[in-house]
Amino acid sequence: MHSSNGGHATSTASRRQHVELGSAINFRCKRTLRLFRYVAMVVCIPTMATQGQNMAGNFANTLLPAASTLRVGVGYLPMGASFSVGLSGYRDGRLERATQRMIGRLEYESGNPIPRDLVRDAWAAVMVVDVRGQGQMVQGLEEDESYSVQVTGERLTLRAATVVGALRGMETVLQLVQHRDGKAVFPVVSIDDAPRFRWRGLMIDCGRHFEPVPVIERTLDGMAAVKLNVFHWHLSDDQGFRVESKRFPKLHGMGSDGLYYTQEQVKEVVAYAYDRGIRVVPEFDMPGHATSWFVGYPELASAEGPYEVKRVFGIHDAAMDPTRPSVYEFLDAFVGEMTTLFPDAYFHVGGDESNGKQWRASERIQAFMRVHGLKDTDALQAYFNQQLLKILVKHHRQMVGWDEVLNPALPKDVVVQSWRGVKSLGDGARQGYRGLLSAPYYLDGMKSSATHYAADPLPEGMTEAGLGLGGEICMWGEQIDGQTIDSRLWPRSAALAERFWSPREVRDENDMYRRLGVESVRLEALGLTHLSGPQAMVRSLAGEPNPVLLERLAAVVEPVSFGERYDTQQTSQLTPLDRLVDAVVPDPPSRQRIAGLVDGLIADPQHQAGRAELERMFRDWVAVSPGLDAMVAGSARLADAEPRVKQLAEAGAIGLEALGYLDAGRTGTTDWRERRLGSLTEAEKPAALVRFTFLPSLRKLVMAAAPEGSGKS
Repeated sequence: MHSSNGGHATSTASRRQHVELGSAINFRCKRTLRLFRYVAMVVCIPTMATQGQNMAGNFANTLLPAASTLRVGVGYLPMGASFSVGLSGYRDGRLERATQRMIGRLEYESGNPIPRDLVRDAWAAVMVVDVRGQGQMVQGLEEDESYSVQVTGERLTLRAATVVGALRGMETVLQLVQHRDGKAVFPVVSIDDAPRFRWRGLMIDCGRHFEPVPVIERTLDGMAAVKLNVFHWHLSDDQGFRVESKRFPKLHGMGSDGLYYTQEQVKEVVAYAYDRGIRVVPEFDMPGHATSWFVGYPELASAEGPYEVKRVFGIHDAAMDPTRPSVYEFLDAFVGEMTTLFPDAYFHVGGDESNGKQWRASERIQAFMRVHGLKDTDALQAYFNQQLLKILVKHHRQMVGWDEVLNPALPKDVVVQSWRGVKSLGDGARQGYRGLLSAPYYLDGMKSSATHYAADPLPEGMTEAGLGLGGEICMWGEQIDGQTIDSRLWPRSAALAERFWSPREVRDENDMYRRLGVESVRLEALGLTHLSGPQAMVRSLAGEPNPVLLERLAAVVEPVSFGERYDTQQTSQLTPLDRLVDAVVPDPPSRQRIAGLVDGLIADPQHQAGRAELERMFRDWVAVSPGLDAMVAGSARLADAEPRVKQLAEAGAIGLEALGYLDAGRTGTTDWRERRLGSLTEAEKPAALVRFTFLPSLRKLVMAAAPEGSGKS
């Protein structure tokens, strides 16, 4: 499909910009959990996980997603040399492989060897995994993912009804590991947990930029760690067709630039996901966003070719011909072939942003519409979807599509994925359609974790609760590649995973960020590169192994949104993704850190530690300016950052001046305030495709130093 991203490339009214403006709404690092030192205390905490850092004395809850119910007891269970694991009840290869992965991660974290041979008498082991049954043969919506964890001073017991539930519980067990007196321990806890939503998805667009198999598999590892359960694999668009078809080899042979997944690789990914309790839902976009189909098979299109892979993004006119029986015969054979690769019951057909221009321009198609009483191109697309649905039913699949497929002509078992927003989701639910909300979860909008976290997949007041399947994160591919995708996905996807899993009442933004910082390190230890990747790119930009100067700037800027970058840079599939905007991360820790320091200082001007940290930061911004000026002047990839270097130094000077007023107990003048606020307003304007993270906080500091009513002199 995509619509969502493509469209805004050509119009400010397009889908992606609509979303940006309208949605208000492994284990290689020993530091992973050693950010905190824990001591178990006597306390009992009922339910939910709004429990903060000191919910139980010095016990720091770092579970993410938050558990439905968490109670903390007395003491801890050491993870020493005698630690062992046994399986009780049902067991199969998937459970055994997951157990071995867990043991490996526990072993690395504890620093002690843990026997890989599972204890035959499970209840003689220190950790028991007790599973009642396999669960669904092909994991689906009704899979029971619930589990419980009981830790005493002698044993850890993980119980689950299904293997998938056990997989979810294992991730919680791994997040429970803490350190006390130099030893790895489990706190004494009791956890009962289950997901709020059945569909907790992540979509990756591999049509615009191909993502290699290792990227997909490490993404699946990250998804499993935070209990996401659906990988929506966007596999075709105007810029590429990404799966080998043995029945129609010109699809990938001519429509992919040689960048596609072989059928064996697809099977590998599906098996990898299955082992982690994740469903794989493929998407092949039709009838629009389908130019890559027509390069090899122009007879599928509504107008004569030839066609070529599109390099520019946006909404293109080419669309499948809904009037030809041969098109449906082709799709029948194609869907039949793809269902041998993708066992999931759901098949995504895209369906978005087909503009109807080819249909309106064809007299033959217009005549067909008149004969069949189809009043407009929306009705013609509904006709196409009706025929496509028959094919999917024949192959035992259920249709998923974007908002545009919503039409009373389709039966109610069609799942509608909403990129248009809450209203569209509600409209579908009122008509009896099951829905997925994605509008607030477009990561290419480069919004903060907090902004995404505030949007609920089932908005309050929506009475058709049973029709809301959940939510799906969307990572569109126009401006990402294998080097940058992780920093766009993580750790923000982990925050959304909590929104999809945990009780509605878990909403403490500050506590989310506290736990997200810990989880971010855990995810990097799994093999993700959202921390190390940007660091490597900053080194490349600076041409230095220790690029301290550029790191100062990179730490306090973030990328602009997809739409703003497209409008400024006119990105295409051929645009190199190697600039400062690609090296910096959305919602970096500097935003929360500076905001906390400024708010703390304003609330308590005597808070010297916070004041000293702000002063050091501001002085650094000023100090790095000469070196950064020279660096950007000598680099073609950094040249456009020159305005940001000057603005960073000016912001540092403004911050120091504001601190000076506050220190002296004096009030800045109105003229000073207005000049400084004007400078900050100037710094809000687009430059270098990045924006500063600290401007709202620095504004607060200026206003505190010179409140309204200050003198003019």
